[in-house]
Amino acid sequence: MSTLTPGRAVFLVARREFLTRVRAKSFLWGTVVIVAVLAGYVLLQAVLFDRVGRDVVAFNGQATALAGAVEQTAQSLSYDIEVVDAADVADAERRVREGELDALVTGAADALRVVVKDRLDEQLRTALDLVVKQQVLSAQLAEAGLDPATVTANVARAQTAVVALEPEDDQEGPRLAIGLVIAGLLYYSLLVYGTMVAQGVVEEKSSRVVELLLATLRPWQLLLGKVVGLGAVGLVQLLLIGGLGVLLSSLSGVLDVAGLAGGALATGVLWYLLGFFLYATVFAAAASLVSRQEELQSVLTPISMVIIIAFVVGINLMIQDPSGTAVTVLSLLPPFAPIMMPGRMAVGVAPAWQVLLAVLLALLAIAAITWLGGRVYANAVLRTGARVRLRDALRP
Repeated sequence: MSTLTPGRAVFLVARREFLTRVRAKSFLWGTVVIVAVLAGYVLLQAVLFDRVGRDVVAFNGQATALAGAVEQTAQSLSYDIEVVDAADVADAERRVREGELDALVTGAADALRVVVKDRLDEQLRTALDLVVKQQVLSAQLAEAGLDPATVTANVARAQTAVVALEPEDDQEGPRLAIGLVIAGLLYYSLLVYGTMVAQGVVEEKSSRVVELLLATLRPWQLLLGKVVGLGAVGLVQLLLIGGLGVLLSSLSGVLDVAGLAGGALATGVLWYLLGFFLYATVFAAAASLVSRQEELQSVLTPISMVIIIAFVVGINLMIQDPSGTAVTVLSLLPPFAPIMMPGRMAVGVAPAWQVLLAVLLALLAIAAITWLGGRVYANAVLRTGARVRLRDALRP
């Protein structure tokens, strides 16, 4: 046996795995492609959000005097518009027809004419109606000898007080988006790097390299070193992609809650570590049962399906109701928690006790899986040829 200490042995294996993967062109180019796709998506969303969230309204002639009042009224209705002047009515109508303008407003205050391509947005209609009614009311008050400004101020002070028992979270949308992104990143990392661990085990077994390594290392040291090394590679990529995603989203204005996204990323790192140790050990143990890459998929499919189901079910449940009973229970269970719990935490619907319980259950599952997976790996990794039955691999 080797004179290396257990910690030193695990470190050497982990460093070898880490450096081999990080220096590989596939890792570098894969990361670059993912970051490029993410950057393109964020920029596209920034453009779409900017255009979809704001209507461009042109004013012509006498209606120009109402532009400021319409813009202020629209803002009070939480409706964003961009006001522009239109000197030529014919040209403005052409731009409305081509979609460059959402509406053209012309005419006097008591006889406004609105030109649209197909339909008038209800919020814009409401804003215009309110301004027109205010203009007509002011004119009537002036004719009656009353001060329109005083009457308007008195009317404005008369309003209903609203008491919300459960105030609406104005960050609910961004929180949900961040939760879904984090779930997607964890799904990708667990599936890709877990499979990478399995492929490495079969590669070493089929080439008989594992026999040389186990001449100086214990099976559990080799297994743990591979898991730690490849887990570090996945963690580096997760941090690069997630960090750049938060930065790009903040700079582009897609997200105005950079602190929230940063906290969600930190949560994602925690659950990545828990999930990776849980799944990677199972991947490695399953891979040790076969000796050829062609046979690998047959033993990995059940494990991969658990991750895929956790992701698909988790995404659908979180979109429908992230605080529902089904998603709450599933997010506590170790097979589903690494993907579903960080999403619920980002949304803000996971109480501290649920998070702690999920972490505790995950740690217990990791301990049990590590012991069980280590036994399977130690008993099967040196057996070549026919596929090793799980029952035989579990024997003492």
